[in-house]
Amino acid sequence: MVVSSAPGKVYLFGEHAVVYGEPAVPCAIERRARVTAEARDDGRIRVHAEDLSLNGFTVEYSDETDAPDVDASESLVEAGISYIDAAVEQAREAAGEPDAGFDITVESEIPLGAGLGSSAAVTAAGIDAGTRELGVELTAEEVAERAYQAELEVQDGEASRADTFCSATGGAVRVEGDDCRSIEAPDLPFVIGFDGGAGDTGKLVAGVRALREEYDFAADTVGNIGDIVRSGEEALAEGNVEELGKLMNFNHGLLEALGVSSRSLDQMVWAARDAGALGAKLTGAGGGGCIVALDPTDATETALGYTPGCEDAFRAELDTDGVRVEEA
Repeated sequence: MVVSSAPGKVYLFGEHAVVYGEPAVPCAIERRARVTAEARDDGRIRVHAEDLSLNGFTVEYSDETDAPDVDASESLVEAGISYIDAAVEQAREAAGEPDAGFDITVESEIPLGAGLGSSAAVTAAGIDAGTRELGVELTAEEVAERAYQAELEVQDGEASRADTFCSATGGAVRVEGDDCRSIEAPDLPFVIGFDGGAGDTGKLVAGVRALREEYDFAADTVGNIGDIVRSGEEALAEGNVEELGKLMNFNHGLLEALGVSSRSLDQMVWAARDAGALGAKLTGAGGGGCIVALDPTDATETALGYTPGCEDAFRAELDTDGVRVEEA
């Protein structure tokens, strides 16, 4: 039995624009998904999932069945196991054991679909645990590549390398197309606000695409987000956290203009700024979910606790570890 974990992430800059080849800078945070994998001899897959912002459930299935036989809604099953299933296939392929079966348990501190990279963390941890249980150890970069291929399959070819690379390697990373690399970053005082919901990533991505096709200035807006990322890289290299905050504010304004924010996200962003945060923006696809702010004091976390629409607020330090083995 092997237990592996991988961190979630926030975007300092660049979500949505990264889909069109612009750079993005996600940062791993100290909230993790843990996947336990134990090999079984009958080729079947048994998945027990907890703490995924869903009701806990257990399913068991094999390659001969089209879908798990479980008394739950189709959307619940798909959300709970699609990434796990893709991770299992990657682990089987990496180990050269296409018929390997597993008992898998998933536990996560990361809200599902909230813009904090839950699916990427589960996928990376699942691949690492599965391959190690089958006697194969992958590098972080190999886990990142296989996790990306898994997400690409689940998301019908629309996945970015950003989330999976960040979960696999940890720290701050720069992603531009297929070019992924770790970059230096100062201690970043992240505060996260969560509205308890989740946006429809596919619908939000499609909405931005439609705007770009209809309006030249929308395409320019996407390009401007890329310019913010490049300026943000300079601020990171200089350790200029105040400048990072200003650029985050610009980035949120452009994302709002592209129609991917929401009333609850905007309320949390403005509450953070009013409390003295250096900067605040939505993180992830938008439409609901989380915002990220920079504030070394307790003021933003306290203010978010009193903000209508904010279900939870917490600090989350930069996690310099990526995927790793945990004690069973």
